[in-house]
Amino acid sequence: MASPVWHPYAHLLTQQDAPKVVGGKGPRFVLEDGEALLDATCSWWCMIHGYAHPRLVAAIKEQADTLCHVMLGGLTHDPADRLARELVRVTPPGLEHVFFSDSGSVGMEVAMKMAVQYHHLCDKPGKHRMLSLMKAYHGDTSGCMAVCDPEEGMHSLFSGYLPRHHFAPAPTAPYDAAPDAVEQDLAALRKVLEQHHHEIAALLMEPLLQAAGGLNMTSPLYLKGARELCDEFDVLLVFDEVATGFGRTGKLFAADHAEVTPDIMVLSKGLTGGYLGHAATLATGRVHDAFIGSTPQHAFMHGPTFMGNPLACRVALESLAVFEEENYLEKIARLNRVLYEELLEDPALRGHPRVRDVRVLGATAVIEANDAADLKGVAAFARARGVWLRPFGRWLYTMPAYITSREEMRSITQTMKAWFA
Repeated sequence: MASPVWHPYAHLLTQQDAPKVVGGKGPRFVLEDGEALLDATCSWWCMIHGYAHPRLVAAIKEQADTLCHVMLGGLTHDPADRLARELVRVTPPGLEHVFFSDSGSVGMEVAMKMAVQYHHLCDKPGKHRMLSLMKAYHGDTSGCMAVCDPEEGMHSLFSGYLPRHHFAPAPTAPYDAAPDAVEQDLAALRKVLEQHHHEIAALLMEPLLQAAGGLNMTSPLYLKGARELCDEFDVLLVFDEVATGFGRTGKLFAADHAEVTPDIMVLSKGLTGGYLGHAATLATGRVHDAFIGSTPQHAFMHGPTFMGNPLACRVALESLAVFEEENYLEKIARLNRVLYEELLEDPALRGHPRVRDVRVLGATAVIEANDAADLKGVAAFARARGVWLRPFGRWLYTMPAYITSREEMRSITQTMKAWFA
Protein backbone atom coordinates (compact mmCIF):
# COMPACT_ATOMS: atom_id res chain seq x y z
CA MET A 1 0.00 0.00 0.00
CA ALA A 2 1.32 3.44 -0.93
CA SER A 3 2.00 5.84 1.92
CA PRO A 4 -0.83 8.30 2.64
CA VAL A 5 1.75 11.08 3.15
CA TRP A 6 1.15 13.95 0.72
CA HIS A 7 4.59 15.29 -0.13
CA PRO A 8 5.39 18.97 -0.77
CA TYR A 9 6.00 20.37 -4.26
CA ALA A 10 5.31 16.93 -5.75
CA HIS A 11 3.61 16.17 -9.05
CA LEU A 12 1.32 13.31 -8.03
CA LEU A 13 1.15 11.75 -11.49
CA THR A 14 4.89 11.36 -11.96
CA GLN A 15 6.38 11.30 -8.47
CA GLN A 16 8.31 8.21 -7.44
CA ASP A 17 8.28 6.57 -4.03
CA ALA A 18 10.25 8.71 -1.59
CA PRO A 19 13.31 7.06 0.00
CA LYS A 20 12.63 6.36 3.68
CA VAL A 21 15.13 7.88 6.10
CA VAL A 22 15.71 5.92 9.31
CA GLY A 23 18.54 7.89 10.89
CA GLY A 24 21.53 10.06 10.35
CA LYS A 25 24.84 11.18 11.79
CA GLY A 26 26.95 14.20 10.96
CA PRO A 27 26.35 15.45 7.42
CA ARG A 28 24.75 12.18 6.26
CA PHE A 29 21.34 10.60 6.63
CA VAL A 30 20.71 6.86 6.35
CA LEU A 31 17.97 5.08 4.40
CA GLU A 32 16.15 1.93 5.47
CA ASP A 33 18.37 -0.27 3.28
CA GLY A 34 21.50 1.10 4.96
CA GLU A 35 22.38 3.51 2.15
CA ALA A 36 24.05 6.66 3.54
CA LEU A 37 23.79 9.92 1.59
CA LEU A 38 25.86 13.05 2.07
CA ASP A 39 23.25 15.79 2.43
CA ALA A 40 24.28 18.71 0.21
CA THR A 41 21.23 20.78 1.20
CA CYS A 42 21.10 20.03 4.96
CA SER A 43 17.36 19.40 4.81
CA TRP A 44 16.23 22.69 3.29
CA TRP A 45 19.17 24.58 4.79
CA CYS A 46 18.36 24.13 8.47
CA MET A 47 20.45 21.17 9.77
CA ILE A 48 23.53 23.33 10.21
CA HIS A 49 25.06 20.99 12.82
CA GLY A 50 24.23 17.84 10.86
CA TYR A 51 22.25 14.90 12.17
CA ALA A 52 22.27 13.42 15.70
CA HIS A 53 24.47 16.11 17.20
CA PRO A 54 24.96 14.84 20.76
CA ARG A 55 24.62 18.20 22.50
CA LEU A 56 21.42 19.14 20.70
CA VAL A 57 19.86 15.72 21.27
CA ALA A 58 20.80 15.86 24.96
CA ALA A 59 19.30 19.35 25.30
CA ILE A 60 15.94 18.16 23.96
CA LYS A 61 15.93 15.11 26.24
CA GLU A 62 16.84 17.17 29.28
CA GLN A 63 14.14 19.75 28.57
CA ALA A 64 11.56 17.02 27.93
CA ASP A 65 12.08 15.77 31.46
CA THR A 66 11.16 19.23 32.79
CA LEU A 67 8.62 20.96 30.54
CA CYS A 68 7.63 20.05 26.98
CA HIS A 69 5.11 22.81 26.35
CA VAL A 70 3.08 25.55 27.95
CA MET A 71 1.29 28.41 26.26
CA LEU A 72 3.06 31.75 26.18
CA GLY A 73 -0.25 33.58 26.60
CA GLY A 74 -0.08 35.07 30.09
CA LEU A 75 2.78 32.74 31.09
CA THR A 76 6.50 32.48 30.50
CA HIS A 77 9.33 30.05 31.16
CA ASP A 78 13.11 30.08 31.46
CA PRO A 79 14.07 28.75 27.99
CA ALA A 80 11.96 31.42 26.26
CA ASP A 81 13.34 34.21 28.43
CA ARG A 82 16.93 33.04 27.95
CA LEU A 83 16.60 32.59 24.21
CA ALA A 84 15.09 36.05 23.76
CA ARG A 85 18.02 37.58 25.65
CA GLU A 86 20.54 35.63 23.59
CA LEU A 87 18.93 36.67 20.31
CA VAL A 88 19.01 40.31 21.38
CA ARG A 89 22.70 39.84 22.23
CA VAL A 90 23.79 38.35 18.89
CA THR A 91 21.60 40.21 16.38
CA PRO A 92 22.40 43.73 15.08
CA PRO A 93 22.24 46.46 17.75
CA GLY A 94 18.80 47.92 18.33
CA LEU A 95 16.79 44.73 17.87
CA GLU A 96 15.62 44.48 21.46
CA HIS A 97 12.25 42.70 21.44
CA VAL A 98 11.46 39.12 20.39
CA PHE A 99 8.16 37.63 19.26
CA PHE A 100 8.26 33.85 18.87
CA SER A 101 6.32 31.73 16.40
CA ASP A 102 6.62 28.25 14.92
CA SER A 103 7.93 28.60 11.33
CA GLY A 104 9.66 31.02 9.02
CA SER A 105 6.48 31.71 7.06
CA VAL A 106 4.57 32.55 10.23
CA GLY A 107 7.49 34.69 11.41
CA MET A 108 7.14 36.73 8.22
CA GLU A 109 3.36 36.98 8.68
CA VAL A 110 4.08 38.38 12.14
CA ALA A 111 6.51 40.92 10.66
CA MET A 112 3.98 42.15 8.10
CA LYS A 113 1.15 42.46 10.61
CA MET A 114 3.51 44.21 13.01
CA ALA A 115 4.49 46.75 10.33
CA VAL A 116 0.89 47.53 9.37
CA GLN A 117 -0.23 47.89 12.98
CA TYR A 118 2.79 50.06 13.77
CA HIS A 119 1.78 52.62 11.15
CA HIS A 120 -1.86 52.45 12.23
CA LEU A 121 -0.80 53.26 15.79
CA CYS A 122 1.29 56.14 14.40
CA ASP A 123 -1.89 57.58 12.80
CA LYS A 124 -0.93 56.50 9.28
CA PRO A 125 -3.52 53.81 8.51
CA GLY A 126 -3.07 54.29 4.77
CA LYS A 127 0.36 52.66 4.98
CA HIS A 128 -0.94 49.11 4.83
CA ARG A 129 0.76 47.50 1.83
CA MET A 130 4.12 45.81 1.48
CA LEU A 131 6.96 46.49 -0.93
CA SER A 132 8.80 43.34 -1.95
CA LEU A 133 11.46 42.55 -4.55
CA MET A 134 11.12 40.55 -7.71
CA LYS A 135 12.71 37.08 -7.39
CA ALA A 136 11.66 37.13 -3.72
CA TYR A 137 10.45 34.12 -1.78
CA HIS A 138 9.11 34.61 1.75
CA GLY A 139 7.04 31.47 2.40
CA ASP A 140 3.93 29.53 1.42
CA THR A 141 1.24 30.97 3.68
CA SER A 142 -1.23 33.40 2.12
CA GLY A 143 0.36 36.61 3.32
CA CYS A 144 3.80 35.38 2.33
CA MET A 145 2.69 34.16 -1.09
CA ALA A 146 1.43 37.67 -1.82
CA VAL A 147 4.96 39.09 -1.42
CA CYS A 148 6.74 36.39 -3.43
CA ASP A 149 7.73 37.09 -7.04
CA PRO A 150 4.35 37.28 -8.85
CA GLU A 151 5.77 36.38 -12.27
CA GLU A 152 8.44 33.69 -11.89
CA GLY A 153 7.48 32.56 -8.38
CA MET A 154 5.69 29.30 -7.64
CA HIS A 155 2.41 30.89 -6.50
CA SER A 156 1.06 32.53 -9.66
CA LEU A 157 -1.93 30.13 -9.65
CA PHE A 158 -3.23 31.92 -6.54
CA SER A 159 -2.94 35.48 -7.89
CA GLY A 160 -6.69 36.07 -7.86
CA TYR A 161 -6.89 34.99 -4.22
CA LEU A 162 -4.00 37.04 -2.87
CA PRO A 163 -3.90 40.69 -1.78
CA ARG A 164 -1.95 43.03 -4.07
CA HIS A 165 1.33 44.59 -2.98
CA HIS A 166 4.10 46.54 -4.67
CA PHE A 167 7.29 45.12 -6.16
CA ALA A 168 10.63 46.68 -7.02
CA PRO A 169 13.10 45.15 -9.50
CA ALA A 170 15.43 42.57 -8.01
CA PRO A 171 18.92 43.98 -7.46
CA THR A 172 21.37 42.81 -10.10
CA ALA A 173 24.71 44.09 -8.82
CA PRO A 174 26.68 41.17 -7.32
CA TYR A 175 28.17 40.99 -3.85
CA ASP A 176 31.45 42.68 -4.80
CA ALA A 177 29.93 45.26 -7.17
CA ALA A 178 31.24 48.81 -7.41
CA PRO A 179 29.06 51.56 -5.91
CA ASP A 180 28.06 52.83 -9.35
CA ALA A 181 26.52 49.47 -10.26
CA VAL A 182 24.57 49.36 -7.00
CA GLU A 183 23.28 52.89 -7.57
CA GLN A 184 21.28 51.66 -10.55
CA ASP A 185 19.52 49.10 -8.35
CA LEU A 186 18.85 51.71 -5.66
CA ALA A 187 17.48 54.15 -8.24
CA ALA A 188 14.91 51.54 -9.26
CA LEU A 189 13.96 51.03 -5.61
CA ARG A 190 13.70 54.79 -5.07
CA LYS A 191 11.35 55.14 -8.03
CA VAL A 192 8.82 52.71 -6.52
CA LEU A 193 9.06 54.36 -3.11
CA GLU A 194 8.54 57.82 -4.58
CA GLN A 195 5.38 56.64 -6.30
CA HIS A 196 3.83 54.54 -3.53
CA HIS A 197 5.43 55.34 -0.15
CA HIS A 198 2.16 56.82 1.12
CA GLU A 199 0.67 53.30 1.22
CA ILE A 200 3.79 51.20 1.90
CA ALA A 201 4.23 49.98 5.47
CA ALA A 202 7.45 47.99 4.98
CA LEU A 203 10.10 46.92 2.52
CA LEU A 204 10.64 43.16 2.76
CA MET A 205 14.01 41.81 1.75
CA GLU A 206 16.08 38.64 1.86
CA PRO A 207 19.40 40.39 2.51
CA LEU A 208 22.30 39.43 0.19
CA LEU A 209 20.85 36.07 -0.81
CA GLN A 210 17.44 35.60 -2.42
CA ALA A 211 17.30 31.88 -1.75
CA ALA A 212 14.36 30.02 -3.28
CA GLY A 213 13.96 32.71 -5.94
CA GLY A 214 17.12 31.55 -7.68
CA LEU A 215 19.97 32.00 -5.17
CA ASN A 216 20.61 35.55 -6.34
CA MET A 217 23.56 37.11 -4.49
CA THR A 218 23.62 40.87 -4.10
CA SER A 219 25.68 43.69 -2.62
CA PRO A 220 25.87 44.88 1.01
CA LEU A 221 25.78 48.39 -0.45
CA TYR A 222 22.22 47.70 -1.55
CA LEU A 223 21.29 47.00 2.06
CA LYS A 224 22.87 50.27 3.17
CA GLY A 225 21.04 52.20 0.47
CA ALA A 226 17.74 50.48 1.23
CA ARG A 227 18.11 51.44 4.90
CA GLU A 228 18.58 55.08 3.94
CA LEU A 229 15.61 55.05 1.54
CA CYS A 230 13.33 53.47 4.13
CA ASP A 231 14.27 56.19 6.61
CA GLU A 232 13.64 58.87 4.01
CA PHE A 233 10.19 57.59 3.06
CA ASP A 234 9.01 56.45 6.54
CA VAL A 235 8.92 52.78 5.57
CA LEU A 236 9.98 50.00 7.93
CA LEU A 237 12.80 47.75 6.74
CA VAL A 238 12.18 44.03 7.29
CA PHE A 239 15.00 41.53 6.80
CA ASP A 240 13.86 37.98 6.13
CA GLU A 241 16.90 36.11 7.48
CA VAL A 242 15.12 32.76 7.63
CA ALA A 243 17.63 31.30 5.15
CA THR A 244 20.55 33.70 5.63
CA GLY A 245 20.64 33.80 9.43
CA PHE A 246 23.14 31.85 11.54
CA GLY A 247 26.11 31.94 9.25
CA ARG A 248 24.87 31.00 5.80
CA THR A 249 26.38 34.08 4.10
CA GLY A 250 29.69 33.92 5.99
CA LYS A 251 28.75 36.20 8.90
CA LEU A 252 26.33 35.42 11.69
CA PHE A 253 23.63 37.44 9.91
CA ALA A 254 23.54 38.87 6.41
CA ALA A 255 22.85 42.29 7.94
CA ASP A 256 26.32 42.16 9.50
CA HIS A 257 27.96 42.47 6.07
CA ALA A 258 26.45 45.95 5.70
CA GLU A 259 26.47 46.89 9.39
CA VAL A 260 22.84 47.97 9.22
CA THR A 261 19.97 47.25 11.57
CA PRO A 262 16.54 46.54 10.09
CA ASP A 263 13.45 47.61 11.97
CA ILE A 264 12.28 43.98 12.02
CA MET A 265 14.25 40.76 11.47
CA VAL A 266 12.83 37.25 11.03
CA LEU A 267 14.80 34.13 11.97
CA SER A 268 14.04 30.42 11.61
CA LYS A 269 15.71 27.33 10.00
CA GLY A 270 19.15 27.47 11.65
CA LEU A 271 17.62 28.95 14.81
CA THR A 272 17.22 25.48 16.31
CA GLY A 273 19.84 23.84 14.13
CA GLY A 274 16.86 22.29 12.33
CA TYR A 275 15.96 20.02 15.24
CA LEU A 276 12.52 21.53 15.91
CA GLY A 277 10.33 24.04 14.10
CA HIS A 278 10.59 27.52 15.59
CA ALA A 279 10.93 31.15 14.52
CA ALA A 280 11.60 34.55 16.01
CA THR A 281 10.57 38.00 14.80
CA LEU A 282 12.76 40.69 16.38
CA ALA A 283 11.84 44.38 16.48
CA THR A 284 13.54 47.61 17.48
CA GLY A 285 12.39 49.71 20.40
CA ARG A 286 10.91 52.20 17.93
CA VAL A 287 8.53 49.55 16.61
CA HIS A 288 7.82 47.90 19.95
CA ASP A 289 7.12 51.12 21.83
CA ALA A 290 4.42 52.18 19.38
CA PHE A 291 2.37 49.29 20.78
CA ILE A 292 2.44 50.73 24.30
CA GLY A 293 -0.92 52.38 24.88
CA SER A 294 -4.32 52.10 26.50
CA THR A 295 -6.60 51.29 23.57
CA PRO A 296 -7.59 47.75 22.49
CA GLN A 297 -5.78 48.39 19.21
CA HIS A 298 -2.44 48.60 21.01
CA ALA A 299 -2.45 44.85 21.64
CA PHE A 300 -0.66 42.84 18.95
CA MET A 301 -3.28 40.28 17.99
CA HIS A 302 -1.20 37.27 17.09
CA GLY A 303 -0.43 34.16 19.10
CA PRO A 304 0.62 30.84 17.55
CA THR A 305 -0.14 27.91 19.86
CA PHE A 306 3.43 26.65 19.87
CA MET A 307 5.22 30.00 20.06
CA GLY A 308 8.08 29.88 22.53
CA ASN A 309 7.84 26.11 22.85
CA PRO A 310 10.26 25.12 25.66
CA LEU A 311 11.80 22.22 23.70
CA ALA A 312 12.45 24.45 20.70
CA CYS A 313 13.83 27.29 22.82
CA ARG A 314 16.13 24.95 24.71
CA VAL A 315 17.59 23.35 21.60
CA ALA A 316 17.98 26.80 20.01
CA LEU A 317 20.02 27.90 23.01
CA GLU A 318 22.24 24.84 22.64
CA SER A 319 22.55 25.38 18.90
CA LEU A 320 23.78 28.93 19.40
CA ALA A 321 26.20 27.81 22.12
CA VAL A 322 27.71 25.17 19.84
CA PHE A 323 27.95 27.69 17.01
CA GLU A 324 29.92 30.14 19.12
CA GLU A 325 32.01 27.74 21.20
CA GLU A 326 33.17 25.74 18.17
CA ASN A 327 33.84 28.83 16.01
CA TYR A 328 31.44 27.95 13.23
CA LEU A 329 32.28 31.11 11.29
CA GLU A 330 35.74 29.65 10.69
CA LYS A 331 34.17 26.36 9.60
CA ILE A 332 32.01 28.30 7.15
CA ALA A 333 35.07 30.18 5.87
CA ARG A 334 36.80 26.85 5.16
CA LEU A 335 33.76 25.57 3.26
CA ASN A 336 33.64 28.85 1.34
CA ARG A 337 37.27 28.40 0.22
CA VAL A 338 36.47 24.94 -1.13
CA LEU A 339 33.41 26.24 -2.96
CA TYR A 340 35.46 29.02 -4.54
CA GLU A 341 38.27 26.71 -5.61
CA GLU A 342 36.05 23.92 -6.88
CA LEU A 343 33.29 25.88 -8.58
CA LEU A 344 33.97 29.57 -9.03
CA GLU A 345 37.58 29.16 -10.16
CA ASP A 346 36.96 26.21 -12.48
CA PRO A 347 37.24 27.59 -16.05
CA ALA A 348 35.74 24.46 -17.59
CA LEU A 349 32.58 24.90 -15.55
CA ARG A 350 32.21 28.63 -16.13
CA GLY A 351 32.72 28.16 -19.86
CA HIS A 352 30.36 25.22 -20.17
CA PRO A 353 27.65 25.72 -22.84
CA ARG A 354 24.89 24.53 -20.49
CA VAL A 355 25.96 26.78 -17.59
CA ARG A 356 24.58 30.31 -17.35
CA ASP A 357 26.36 31.35 -14.17
CA VAL A 358 28.22 30.11 -11.08
CA ARG A 359 27.82 31.94 -7.75
CA VAL A 360 29.30 31.48 -4.27
CA LEU A 361 28.56 33.29 -1.00
CA GLY A 362 29.47 31.95 2.42
CA ALA A 363 28.42 28.31 2.68
CA THR A 364 26.22 28.55 -0.41
CA ALA A 365 26.99 27.81 -4.04
CA VAL A 366 24.88 27.45 -7.15
CA ILE A 367 25.41 26.40 -10.73
CA GLU A 368 22.68 28.06 -12.76
CA ALA A 369 21.90 26.06 -15.88
CA ASN A 370 20.49 27.56 -19.05
CA ASP A 371 17.34 25.51 -18.79
CA ALA A 372 15.60 23.34 -16.18
CA ALA A 373 15.79 20.45 -18.64
CA ASP A 374 19.58 20.57 -18.27
CA LEU A 375 19.17 19.27 -14.70
CA LYS A 376 16.69 16.48 -15.37
CA GLY A 377 18.01 13.32 -13.71
CA VAL A 378 20.67 15.03 -11.62
CA ALA A 379 19.22 13.81 -8.29
CA ALA A 380 19.53 10.15 -9.30
CA PHE A 381 22.97 10.84 -10.76
CA ALA A 382 24.15 12.31 -7.45
CA ARG A 383 22.56 9.58 -5.36
CA ALA A 384 24.53 6.96 -7.28
CA ARG A 385 27.62 8.82 -6.06
CA GLY A 386 26.47 8.93 -2.44
CA VAL A 387 25.30 12.55 -2.48
CA TRP A 388 21.79 13.97 -1.91
CA LEU A 389 21.17 16.91 -4.25
CA ARG A 390 17.73 18.40 -4.79
CA PRO A 391 17.81 21.07 -7.51
CA PHE A 392 14.90 23.36 -8.29
CA GLY A 393 14.18 24.92 -11.64
CA ARG A 394 17.47 25.52 -13.40
CA TRP A 395 19.49 25.87 -10.20
CA LEU A 396 21.81 23.12 -8.95
CA TYR A 397 22.97 24.26 -5.55
CA THR A 398 24.54 23.23 -2.27
CA MET A 399 23.90 24.68 1.19
CA PRO A 400 25.66 22.08 3.35
CA ALA A 401 25.82 21.52 7.08
CA TYR A 402 28.65 23.53 8.59
CA ILE A 403 30.29 20.42 10.04
CA THR A 404 30.88 19.07 6.51
CA SER A 405 34.58 18.33 6.07
CA ARG A 406 36.71 19.67 3.22
CA GLU A 407 36.80 16.20 1.65
CA GLU A 408 33.03 15.83 1.93
CA MET A 409 32.55 19.31 0.48
CA ARG A 410 34.73 18.35 -2.48
CA SER A 411 32.69 15.20 -2.94
CA ILE A 412 29.60 17.40 -3.29
CA THR A 413 31.19 19.92 -5.66
CA GLN A 414 32.79 17.23 -7.80
CA THR A 415 29.42 15.51 -8.13
CA MET A 416 27.87 18.80 -9.23
CA LYS A 417 30.62 19.32 -11.80
CA ALA A 418 30.52 15.73 -12.99
CA TRP A 419 26.90 16.19 -14.04
CA PHE A 420 27.96 18.87 -16.51
CA ALA A 421 30.99 16.88 -17.64
